[in-house]
Amino acid sequence: MSENKTELKRSLGLIDATSLVAGSMIGSGIFIVTSAMARDIGSAAWLLVIWLVTGLITVAAALSYGELAGMMPNAGGQFVYIQRAYGRLVSFLYGWTVFTVIQTGVIAAIAVTFANYAAIFFPVLDQSLFTVGTGFVFSYQKVLAIFSIILLTYINTKGVESGKTVQLIFTSAKLIALFALIILGLYVGLQTDVLSNNFANMWEASKTVVNPDGTITVTKLVGMAILGAAGATIINSLFSSDAWNNVTFIAGEIKEPKKNIPRSLFLGTLIVTVIYVLANLAYLALLPMQGTPNGTDIANNGIMFASNDRVGAAAASMIMGNVGVFVMAALIMVSTFGCNSGLILSGGRLFFAMAKDGLFFKQATELNKNQVPAKALWVQCIWACVLCISGKFGDLLTYATFASLLFYILTILGVFILRKKEPNADRPYKAFGYPVVPAIYIIVTSAICFTLLVYDTFNTGLGLCIVALGIPVYYFVMNKKEQN
Repeated sequence: MSENKTELKRSLGLIDATSLVAGSMIGSGIFIVTSAMARDIGSAAWLLVIWLVTGLITVAAALSYGELAGMMPNAGGQFVYIQRAYGRLVSFLYGWTVFTVIQTGVIAAIAVTFANYAAIFFPVLDQSLFTVGTGFVFSYQKVLAIFSIILLTYINTKGVESGKTVQLIFTSAKLIALFALIILGLYVGLQTDVLSNNFANMWEASKTVVNPDGTITVTKLVGMAILGAAGATIINSLFSSDAWNNVTFIAGEIKEPKKNIPRSLFLGTLIVTVIYVLANLAYLALLPMQGTPNGTDIANNGIMFASNDRVGAAAASMIMGNVGVFVMAALIMVSTFGCNSGLILSGGRLFFAMAKDGLFFKQATELNKNQVPAKALWVQCIWACVLCISGKFGDLLTYATFASLLFYILTILGVFILRKKEPNADRPYKAFGYPVVPAIYIIVTSAICFTLLVYDTFNTGLGLCIVALGIPVYYFVMNKKEQN
């Protein structure tokens, strides 16, 4: 088979696509971010409301994306949708942000999380290989993180069949393990009064801050302050629920994409939403919402001050004792490995689509003998590894999450634009609840973005700067293309 063949092979069914949606969404966030959210909002009821709202707007977005996916069942997904609605510049800015930070940054962050939890079983990974100055430490953990990215990239270059097998195995394993954690957690927790105590004053919201001297300051939240705090902390649950759109990147390899992509988007996001809400309910059944940073045991730390924010590990320990730490570490390793498998599989297809449009390295348009865009995958791998080494991917992700939300808004708005521009276009699937559901998503997500601008101006401003940096790059690419 020709090395430069440029047509992808459709070999993924509905189960494979749904597995990719769910598997890409479930990484490490669900096991960690609830602690920070608890400190920000201080209320069991509001905590569950935030997770529920996150799930509802994610499902709403997925239902709206289904119309675009049915219209344009091609590799590249969101990049293709944005270009058709807004043109090449805006689509390039999206692709630029995804490559520089969103996709590769998430891959790097998840790989490092995988290595961090591997260190629980292999403490030698905590040792450093060398240091540079006082700020840079290159440890065995980073070696393992980089190796995991390279390994998953290599597996995915062997064909979509290899990638989908890894994805299906790891997604199935973590879904089974998560359901087990939820069932056992509720079974054990409901035999105590922890859940009822957490819901005794369930709507009383507060923000808890740890001071430099170790003391804590608790500020009660009322009225608009509650909505402001909820709007700011929802970024944590949104980040944990992100990457559901990755299935659209591989539309060129999905059988009957006009049917299977909308269905997989809905099923995958719904499954994860149910799991996330139930997981948080299990946390509330096992651990007190409130706590102290210097508690004598896991229960005294509570959800707010779980060690290193590892609320999932704390919950597992309440069920199984000390062995729970190792069980949760294994679960997170499975979860993060499977998550990165899906992200690596799908990300390369986006850059493949950009390259075919002349907006990425030309070599990324080539498919190898297994009919996968191997060069696009390896370029993604190299940059993700660089971010692993730099250790700055965490900051970059914070800056880019706001930009990611903006692109989601633009994409959903594209449903309205294309309805007007192309009223007669073939739409095998039409957005559920149009125009109400897409409009609600745009309004709610815009309100969240506005809240973030007010409460986290620095990081959101830097997120916009990352996007804006793509403008001169775009014109440089265009000028170079014209000269050739």
